[in-house]
Amino acid sequence: MSRTWEDRMAEPRHLALPSFARRPSVREEVANVLRGAIVSGEMRPGELYSAAGLAERFGISATPVREAMLDLGQQGLVEVVRNKGYRVTVLSEADLDQITQIRQLLEPTATAEAVPHVTDEELVALRGLAAAIVDAAAEGDLVSYINADREFHLRLLTAAGNPRLVRIVADLRAQTRLYGLSALVASGRLVDSAQEHVEMCDLIAAGDAKKLKKLMTTHLGHTRREWAGRPPE
Repeated sequence: MSRTWEDRMAEPRHLALPSFARRPSVREEVANVLRGAIVSGEMRPGELYSAAGLAERFGISATPVREAMLDLGQQGLVEVVRNKGYRVTVLSEADLDQITQIRQLLEPTATAEAVPHVTDEELVALRGLAAAIVDAAAEGDLVSYINADREFHLRLLTAAGNPRLVRIVADLRAQTRLYGLSALVASGRLVDSAQEHVEMCDLIAAGDAKKLKKLMTTHLGHTRREWAGRPPE
């Protein structure tokens, strides 16, 4: 059974999967939960949300919620509606196609370039995140799935040594919409997709950058097919 973002809100001290780098601030935890809810479609595009209403569900003050919304606004996930709150940004199919195309141009190559720079310590952290992704998929926890997936890929890209590229990819990933994830949870197929992260770790351990690039290309292809709920062409 899928766990909604409201379920995550009912656990204010456990809003996101733990970072392997450091414990996030409340502002970051709130942003992580809301970002995951937006990407998965649990917070619907075009709908209005108030900081006060969200803060009440979190069981916290409105200040970190407003701060989190500012961060999400900078990534293009929400827009401010004066005296009303925040509206989840609506993206067209063409927008999502373009985002995926840019990611395909950047991420597979950068991921392959990162392979020789991944330390043993980093690989342990990546394996931990891969396991968290699989667990979240099995539990139907889409917010945790998306957050762990985001941290996995950005952490791997960071090893390539190009922080500007990491920032660009982070923004592109935030603007991606994966409305088909709920259906994959219901069918049990999300776990199969999650296992690809375990395969990536094995390829990194083997130093096989070529196969990792190929797998990453396939992995990204999911974002505009089954993960997005789009039927095969």
